[in-house]
Amino acid sequence: MTSTANPATRNGGQILVEALRRNQVDTVYCVPGESYLPVLDALAGHASIRSIVTRHEGAASNMADAYGKVTGLPGIAFVTRGPGATHAANGVHTARQDSTPMILFVGQVASQAKEREGFQEVDYRQMFGGLAKWATEIEHIERIPEIVSRAFSVAMSGRKGPVVVALPEDVLFGVAEVADIAPVRVAQAAPEPRAAEELAALLAKAQRPLVIVGGTGWTPQAQADLRRFATAHNLPVAASFRRQDVLDNRDGHYVGQLGLGASPALTKTLGDADLLIVLGSRLSEVTSGAYELVRSPQPTQQLVHVHADPEELGRVYRADLPVNAAVTHAVAAFAALAQPAPGPRPWDAWTSAARAAYEAHNAPVARGAEQRGVELSAVVAHLSATLPDDAIISNGAGNYTVWVHRFFRYKQLGTELAPTNGAMGYGLPAAIAAKLARPDSTVVCFAGDGCFMMYPQELATAAQFGAAVIVVVVNNGMLGTIRMHQEREYPGRVSGTELRNPDFQMFAQSFGAYAERIEHESEFPAAFERARASGRPALLELVTDPLQITPAARLAQA
Repeated sequence: MTSTANPATRNGGQILVEALRRNQVDTVYCVPGESYLPVLDALAGHASIRSIVTRHEGAASNMADAYGKVTGLPGIAFVTRGPGATHAANGVHTARQDSTPMILFVGQVASQAKEREGFQEVDYRQMFGGLAKWATEIEHIERIPEIVSRAFSVAMSGRKGPVVVALPEDVLFGVAEVADIAPVRVAQAAPEPRAAEELAALLAKAQRPLVIVGGTGWTPQAQADLRRFATAHNLPVAASFRRQDVLDNRDGHYVGQLGLGASPALTKTLGDADLLIVLGSRLSEVTSGAYELVRSPQPTQQLVHVHADPEELGRVYRADLPVNAAVTHAVAAFAALAQPAPGPRPWDAWTSAARAAYEAHNAPVARGAEQRGVELSAVVAHLSATLPDDAIISNGAGNYTVWVHRFFRYKQLGTELAPTNGAMGYGLPAAIAAKLARPDSTVVCFAGDGCFMMYPQELATAAQFGAAVIVVVVNNGMLGTIRMHQEREYPGRVSGTELRNPDFQMFAQSFGAYAERIEHESEFPAAFERARASGRPALLELVTDPLQITPAARLAQA
């Protein structure tokens, strides 16, 4: 790394912000705190870095995670010590389970107050040690460029993830002559030359192969290479949980999502497969069917497992062919395999059947005779058919997401913002970050009534910074997922799942947002166009039937 020849005397905040600028940071998300005032002052002097001030630290960390998903670069968040850090832990957990590059900077008490239980003091190495990829504290001003550089490297290397860096006040207010260093260059693992040959040999013996894609680190070129590989060998491709944007869902080789609400036909396909080619996914609990459809430690299927982090290979599953490589390099190597001889393959009918099952599962369902309110599948299908290919869909957690994942077809990479750790409230902050990062794209947030109320105040952030997101609030007056489980375990005994909501229209309008209430799906298309034409943040409340707990089941059937 190169350094500046004649470093100037600067305070710690100025040194830190310059290190961010050199590493291509253009946006930070924060809730201001007195513990990092020199950073806030330095940011004011850097026109190239935009500060998005959120109304809650959890929203700031969720926005940083969403930025990492959309751009592939680390999302940056700043929060104050103690309560600020504990609030922001939400986004750190999401970034860890979702393998999202992110750096959270946390104000810290001055060094002389440490281990005296100073005001809002927390040991951040302990607090985040099991949650982040790396948690550290800058104890000397001279080491700011070094530690920031390492934070970017850790966040982006191998399995991407969150880094937490604590900033003692005396380090930020201190002054020193410190040389800046060049931006981080991240190395990526490539597959061994024989890996592609071994894969070809396994394919030659297979009867029922299935490709499963997931994880992070995908690029448009990798997406194109995946399409070439799947097309050349006529392979069915399933997305792991909430990774549906890795392959255009309109492609004839895409066969659906292995996650909550997965079709029974797809889970049967997974169980019946004799060869799994897993690209980037960890094969988590949700994707693997609680480690039963893909058994741990020895799957019943032959397993090719590609992952950028060697520690993920062999961690849960014994692979027949473990490949330590970034997905970009792996799919390029697999796409370059010699073209198979012309003629039918043993699995041609298998691939066709899996695609047909996906299309049947993806078709909107008919309104039930007893159903009242909005039929959500029609709303999602309308957006899927009419939104531009680069439209971004965000969501948090709840049964409403089953409709989104089942009936929306994702077309481009980076258009699905959905937390694999099931974090409620994620959708609105994520949508705001996405709209600010891609202002020309339409950004739609789906949120349940309970999910939306986790961070509703971020409508103020959207209004202040001009993020014209459209929030679709699915209002069934309850915490539907928990109620579903409740009815299954304790039929008829309702506890803690009923919600008394505000007037969502009036609430949204109080922030200057456009708002409408919709009681039938036929009203939605025109209302959505009015919301989009408003040029403002917008909220569309969909009144849905609380008894329609999933697309296929009434609550009494739960």
